[in-house]
Amino acid sequence: MANRRCLQLLTSRVSALFSANPPFHTLSTPPPLSTHEPLKALISNSPLVFTPHWSAHTRHFSSDRNDDVNEDSQDDDDDDEIGYSSDDGSLSKGGGSKREYTAEEMEEEAAGIGYKVVGPLEKTDDGVFKPYEPVFAVIQIGSHQFKVSNGDSIFTERLKFCEVNDKLILNKVLLVGTSSQTMIGRPIVPDAAVHAVVEEHALDAKVLIFKKKRRKNYRRTKGHRQELTKLRIIDIQGIQKPEPVVTEKPSKAPGKKPEKVAVAA
Repeated sequence: MANRRCLQLLTSRVSALFSANPPFHTLSTPPPLSTHEPLKALISNSPLVFTPHWSAHTRHFSSDRNDDVNEDSQDDDDDDEIGYSSDDGSLSKGGGSKREYTAEEMEEEAAGIGYKVVGPLEKTDDGVFKPYEPVFAVIQIGSHQFKVSNGDSIFTERLKFCEVNDKLILNKVLLVGTSSQTMIGRPIVPDAAVHAVVEEHALDAKVLIFKKKRRKNYRRTKGHRQELTKLRIIDIQGIQKPEPVVTEKPSKAPGKKPEKVAVAA
């Protein structure tokens, strides 16, 4: 009853303020309501209608320590939605469509990493794999450097836009040398290139990532296997290669075997 009387007095005073100076005794008061009618009907029947706009988002206040764990788990789920496809290294979100590269974009991105795709290895290429030559080079692929010679095999991070048995030209050559001379680039040796063939695309050994927050009941274990590309070095160009020196073994002169002489006891 007290709340209803206060509301009636409030509505009468507000209506008097907004009216065009009416006499005090002519102010109309809302009809009395029974105690069973809700507050919403009282507001709708009053001269001044007030409709509050409540926010659709509710807030929950809690002092539970597990709230941080739930937020971290949501962040981990969001990270899993974005992934990289393993076919060509293009970015795909939530299993959506892959990014399509044009020929110019593929060539430009491959040149930025440090290689150029020549084409597939054909059956007519018989002299591709040459014997060992005393020449070495230091090449850069992405952010890694390798010292290679003819016939070596190296593992790099997964190279895009190339398949197995494709011929590559590694054009970021930092150093080329032989047993008699060495050429150092600034930073790249001009007119130097290393030819290679893609042998396989493989996965590295699994690495475990373990996260823990003490006193939060938070533990996460994930595994990661890095995608790798195996390259076989077939030729190094850009330096004069020394001629192989053939050393012949001296032949023994034919001679008679010494005869055994019996010694008398």
